[in-house]
Amino acid sequence: MKTARMLLALTLVWLTTLALAAQSAERPNVVLMLADNLGFGDIGAYGGGAVLGTPTPSLDALAAEGLVLTQFFVEPGCTPSRAGLMTGRYSVRSGLNSIIVAGTPLTLKDEEFTIAELFKKHGYRTGMMGKWHLGQEAQSLPTNQGFDTYQVGILETTDGTLYPESMRRSGLSEAAIEQAQPYIWASNESGELEKVRPYDLDYRDEIEGDIARTASAFIEANADEDEPFFLYVGWSSVHYPAGVSEAFRGRSPAGRYGDMFIEHDHSVGVVLDAIDNASIRDNTVVIYISDNGPVSHEGKDDDFLGSSAGPFRGEVGDVLEGSLRVPGIVRWPGQVPVRKSNEMVAIHDFLPTFAALLDDTLPVERPIDGRNQLPFFLGESESSAREDYLGIIDGEISAVRWRHWRIYPKQIITSSGNPSAHGVYATRAEGTGYPAIFNITPDPREEMNVVGTEAWVIGVYIKIVGAYQASIKAYTNPQGFSLTTFPK
Repeated sequence: MKTARMLLALTLVWLTTLALAAQSAERPNVVLMLADNLGFGDIGAYGGGAVLGTPTPSLDALAAEGLVLTQFFVEPGCTPSRAGLMTGRYSVRSGLNSIIVAGTPLTLKDEEFTIAELFKKHGYRTGMMGKWHLGQEAQSLPTNQGFDTYQVGILETTDGTLYPESMRRSGLSEAAIEQAQPYIWASNESGELEKVRPYDLDYRDEIEGDIARTASAFIEANADEDEPFFLYVGWSSVHYPAGVSEAFRGRSPAGRYGDMFIEHDHSVGVVLDAIDNASIRDNTVVIYISDNGPVSHEGKDDDFLGSSAGPFRGEVGDVLEGSLRVPGIVRWPGQVPVRKSNEMVAIHDFLPTFAALLDDTLPVERPIDGRNQLPFFLGESESSAREDYLGIIDGEISAVRWRHWRIYPKQIITSSGNPSAHGVYATRAEGTGYPAIFNITPDPREEMNVVGTEAWVIGVYIKIVGAYQASIKAYTNPQGFSLTTFPK
């Protein structure tokens, strides 16, 4: 009898342990890190790293422990991708399909449902550090979009650090210059944002380290709490102008840009170390992605070499493969099998994936473009839930990616004459040989238009575009802002 009671007690302990473990697996911590302007070919795990003079040991180690996505897709610029990440919707649906620059009336609307709001709904403590770039109106601020705290806050683009000196050279008044000066923001105990200091070129050199330290402090402070946390880290690197703290200067043969990249990798390592030091590695999902493809060296100073799109063509602002295809890494020890996959995943997929993880549903009164990738991430399915992706510029479909095919409906004329699109300078024309079709597998640089032999792909294109057009008839997109098309 005594033995039976002992066995029963042990069984109950075992079942309780299993239940707690299951509960822990169902509600992991989530750390989502978003690099700025990092291209497909920049880090070692994707063919860059040390061969470019910018070793990335922290990111390579992360990749070796997780799922490495070789077809991870984003939108063409900072604001559009960040809007897509937060809402699970193509940015054109929220009116944020253009990059927010000074004077543009763009802002994340209060009625949008964000990843942070999803996690907060399920009892998560939510924090953000770094670049937001989704508007500065009250409704669009991180603390009004689901985040409990916002620190080392960059509300606009890092380019803004250059504006004061440029304006001064143009002879503008100091009052006008002060009005254009970007600031670093932080939330107080009431959740209100306050100015901390000017975001100038001096602080550009220090901000990456501050973001890393503040993110680490958030992890340390919340690791032992009863409820899990969601941390969103919006890195300032590797965005122009290159910012490098003194400790990392002269580290790379690639100059100041290379130094910045090495510091960025180190900063990622600081956050990963904080997770390990808090003993929460096994119950923490880590995601590392970029917001868009690289920025070229053209027009920059000699210390900015620009990042790499690897084997692809394209850069920020266009819809070529190298603009929309960037690194994507997902680590969840014991849950996400370690592997490299060529399945297609998009930045919009995280919201429905997290909703599935939390056994929740998403709003039905609006179209959600993201796909639930949880079965694929967990290795329960070999296939992704996605096989197509839209490249949208200025509110128009400018390219469609389906399986290994890229389809351009019209020629897009840029200053370089490439069949791409840029939100400022693009003009559309019929063009000889358009629509254009490229097979990315043998032709990653999109140099062989096969429309003459593979015209059947246009039928698939029409079906994909037709589904999107049907969705915007049912749910009209808001009036976006365009630097080339103004409302009459």
